[in-house]
Amino acid sequence: CVGRMAGVTDDPPGFPYTPPGVDVLEGGKLTSNNVAGSSHDPFQSFAVASGAVSKPGSDAAQTCSLISTDHDDSIYGINMALYEVTNCLKQTLFFFVHQLSLLRTLCSDKILHLIYIVSLNYDAMLYVLNYLVPLYSQDEIDSTPMVSSLLNKLANYTNITQGVIEHEKAESEDGIQRVPKGPQMGTFIGVFLPCMQNILGVILFLRLTWIVGTAGIMDALAIVFMCCSCTMLTAISMSAIATNGVVPAGGSYYMISRALGPEFGGAVGLCSYLGTTFAGSMYILGTMEIFLTYIMPNAAVFKAGTGEPNGMQNNMRIYGTCCLAIMVLVVFVGVKYVNKLALVFLSCVMLSIMAIYAGVIQSAIKPPDSQVCLLGNRMLQNSMFDKCQKTEVINNVTTPTKLWTLFCKGDLGNATCNEYFTQNNLTVIQAVPGLLSGVISDNMWAHYGKYKTIVEKKGKSSEPASDKPIDMPYVFNDITTFFTLLVGIYFPSVTGIMAGSNRSGDLRDPQRSIPTGTIMAIATTSFIYISCVVLFGACIDGVVLRDKYGESVNGSLVVATLAWPSSWVIVIGSFFSCCGAGLQSLTGAPRILQAISRDGIMPFLQVFGHSKSNGEPTWALLLTAAICEIGILIGSLDNVAPILSMFFLMCYLFVNLACAVQTLLRTPNWRPRFKFYHWSLSFLGMSLSLSLMFVSSWYYALVVILISGCIYKYIEYRGAEKEWGDGIRGLSLNAAQYALIKLEEAPPHTKNWRPQLLVLLKLDSDLGVKHPRLLSFTSQLKAGKGLTIVCSVLEGTYMAREADAKLSEKNIKAAMAKEKTKGFCHVVVSSNQRDGFSHLIQSAGLGGMKHNAVLMAWPANWKQSESNLSWKNFIETVRETTAAHQALLVAKNIDSFPTNQERLGVGTIDVWWIVHDGGLLMLLPFLLRQHKVWRRCKMRIFTVAQMDDNSIQMKKDLQMFLYHLRLDAKVEVVEMNAGDISAFTNEKTLVMEQRSQMLKQMQLSKTEREREAQLIHDKNTKSHATLNDKATPTSDRVHMTWTKEKLISERNRLREANMTVRDIFSMKPDQTNVRRMHTAVKLNKVVVNKSQGAQLVLLNMPGPPKNQGGDENYMEFLEVLTEGLKRVLLVRGSGREVITIYS
Repeated sequence: CVGRMAGVTDDPPGFPYTPPGVDVLEGGKLTSNNVAGSSHDPFQSFAVASGAVSKPGSDAAQTCSLISTDHDDSIYGINMALYEVTNCLKQTLFFFVHQLSLLRTLCSDKILHLIYIVSLNYDAMLYVLNYLVPLYSQDEIDSTPMVSSLLNKLANYTNITQGVIEHEKAESEDGIQRVPKGPQMGTFIGVFLPCMQNILGVILFLRLTWIVGTAGIMDALAIVFMCCSCTMLTAISMSAIATNGVVPAGGSYYMISRALGPEFGGAVGLCSYLGTTFAGSMYILGTMEIFLTYIMPNAAVFKAGTGEPNGMQNNMRIYGTCCLAIMVLVVFVGVKYVNKLALVFLSCVMLSIMAIYAGVIQSAIKPPDSQVCLLGNRMLQNSMFDKCQKTEVINNVTTPTKLWTLFCKGDLGNATCNEYFTQNNLTVIQAVPGLLSGVISDNMWAHYGKYKTIVEKKGKSSEPASDKPIDMPYVFNDITTFFTLLVGIYFPSVTGIMAGSNRSGDLRDPQRSIPTGTIMAIATTSFIYISCVVLFGACIDGVVLRDKYGESVNGSLVVATLAWPSSWVIVIGSFFSCCGAGLQSLTGAPRILQAISRDGIMPFLQVFGHSKSNGEPTWALLLTAAICEIGILIGSLDNVAPILSMFFLMCYLFVNLACAVQTLLRTPNWRPRFKFYHWSLSFLGMSLSLSLMFVSSWYYALVVILISGCIYKYIEYRGAEKEWGDGIRGLSLNAAQYALIKLEEAPPHTKNWRPQLLVLLKLDSDLGVKHPRLLSFTSQLKAGKGLTIVCSVLEGTYMAREADAKLSEKNIKAAMAKEKTKGFCHVVVSSNQRDGFSHLIQSAGLGGMKHNAVLMAWPANWKQSESNLSWKNFIETVRETTAAHQALLVAKNIDSFPTNQERLGVGTIDVWWIVHDGGLLMLLPFLLRQHKVWRRCKMRIFTVAQMDDNSIQMKKDLQMFLYHLRLDAKVEVVEMNAGDISAFTNEKTLVMEQRSQMLKQMQLSKTEREREAQLIHDKNTKSHATLNDKATPTSDRVHMTWTKEKLISERNRLREANMTVRDIFSMKPDQTNVRRMHTAVKLNKVVVNKSQGAQLVLLNMPGPPKNQGGDENYMEFLEVLTEGLKRVLLVRGSGREVITIYS
């Protein structure tokens, strides 16, 4: 214990604590304890030591002496550091060593007590934790796990893929459940060999000789160099992504989706899936080509020369479909059988390549005896004759050979022969002259040919002929050849670089194995391809190289004529190699589809995420087989190869893009262990991939890009709610930050002005949107292409209403989504609504991206409200908006505005242009008419003229102004005479002032206010009964019954007031208010007369009074101004021009 180390011989009471039934290791001996330890003070200096106790005078004792001074007077707080070392004993339930450190910090005297405890069982552990809870609450411990728990999870973490775990857990044949095995594969077995097996394959054996003979060594090297460079650059980018954290199995789909987001990930994932699926088609077609052409030609259902032009393709379709069915059955039965055969297939590939190199060496010593027959410079099919002679002497008699009968008709003496046959001689040449023959110079340059032209030996003289050699036994070109076509056919031979990353869950150290193994495999295969190009051109005659199916060498595989010790090594090896690659494709493709389906980014694919009990993706396998059958029905390896080239190139393009984006963003999470990468290399790889797509087949490239774009937009439309911390969102963040910094905070130019709306919403008691049609109106203004910020205010403190604020934001976002309002949402908590709206007006937005207009609803029923806060807050908001030099839009009768689903019929949007304050009044109708709700409405502009104005000239000028503004609107000038102020206006003003003064002097309840106002109104209207009958009743009249006796009693109750009701009755209206009321009444009469049936009326909003004494009068003026109108939008401009006649 610490006390003993400090020289204290006596233990504190209750220590050391030993749980009952636990053996204690003390002094190197085990002693049994069967009695529960007594209670104790946990903050006394103590420790349970596992071993001999330190002696006084030791370093530990001196340290303990220092840190245990004056602990009796300390006030402790705890700072925890936990170090855990566990070692399990045989079938016991307690730990041998469990070290826990507790540091208690003294706030006043800064004294630390270091406590060492070895917890020997779970009870002791709980005992210690009971004293951590006072400082670190249980909620905090649950939400932020202790260091020991975190380290334990990291130590026990496994990155084995789900499929591997399910397979390991699946019951074996004898019914014994297996225990999941940890990742054990190294670089060579787990990455290098799988990549080699997937890269080397059908193209090497079936098409590389033909590519070398057609393109020549130089063009063939250019093709190989471009394709290998593309895969090497992609491997570098892939290595950087794969080493930036733990990458589970999933290959390119997982890496791209986590690096570029679900949209790109889904698009490229499906491209990878389709590429792998069509690769299965290509391998099956290659298998059938070897089988039907070189192993069992007699098995063909459609024989050549029987009048069937597509006989070979039909044979491929029939046998390919049967082969696909067998392979699907094998994969369905169990992927373990495919994995067991993988080594056999890889061995076939390596043996075949070794046979090629051995044959090259042998050709330098003794070239193989393989001869080719030429007629002039034209190559003949050896399978159609036995001797390369026109005639032969048998028993001293000259007789025609079988070859002669192919070109001539009739007897030898009077036969009719082909012109070219009679004019040219037959020549026999060596198909494989050997490494030292010098044939490399003849094969250096390209010999492209057109469809159905004869394969000829360049440089050999021949007599021209005008015959049509269609039915002759020549070797023909089955397709028109050119450089870009060969690129598309060759590129699948370098794919397969993702094989290592697909197995990352099975690797011991993926972050080291994936880069090393993949780059080594690409370097090795690139060397093999480049050396084969040179060696094929140096050993085999060019005319034989251009013979795609080996018809000139008795129907043998051309590369097999070079092999040693036997051509069957290549034939059999390439056959099993293609079979193995096809099985691997049918195994891997369904798992890619299953991974995409389980991520849930494309709902229509979710059915393919289901699997059998052992994890086999059955439905995905069936879809893969169906798509693979489409490739087989094409029937030609040369036509299928460019298709899968497109899909793989698209995949590689986005791998490079993902690395480049992450590198340029320099996000804190981008810390790959692989350091040999650069953004320029990734961009080069991306550019090379895109170039190869269009070089190979521009129309296939456009189709694949269109497919990827459709998938991207589909995922975006359906809402990819996955958040994987991808680079595209990081790129958007960087772009937004850059744009905001570049965007000046100064007001924009008039041509760049657009309404940036701050929408002030009010919430109901359930925290829902009180006026959802305000959001509808906002979305109908979206033609302005401006910013929209929807805000609301909750009264209270943020700590108390945090949950309400989040719920309110959720409700507002839901309402915005329903009304298709795109923008941002924010809810603030403030002590009162006035301050909250003030803060929003001042601080909403960011940098130069701030609002320039405020949209809010008119406070309905403000007169009948129990509190005057609603209209007072409204007026203060108007004042603050004006002070901030921002425009203000106030929608009156907002609940009658149309929703986005409504379509207004033929009507008008009337603009009453009284004051010019920047042109916003004319811009808003134009924006509204761009929306389908208001599209059928016409625009009318009214302006007011005095009697001494020239109305006709005003109308012409206004029409010319609108013409220059490019606005289509009808113009009308309304004349208003000043006239005498009517008695009704006086009465109206007087009632307004008396009511306002009474409410100030008497703090009455709602009912009392209404009754008092009614009495005043009744008294003052006795002398104006006739006028009142003619005038339109105003909205402030409250219909109630009131007696004079009741008024007297109420007056006596309020005699403490400064002004009596009699004084109020004797008031005279203020002349300023009278003039304002006169203007409001006259203008309202004109507006109602002209625009009562309009769909929307836009009016200039008068400014609020400077002093707060006239606030209620201001509300009355606005009520009178808009009385009798269905929908009104009051507009107050910011004072700066927002519309211009200039371009």
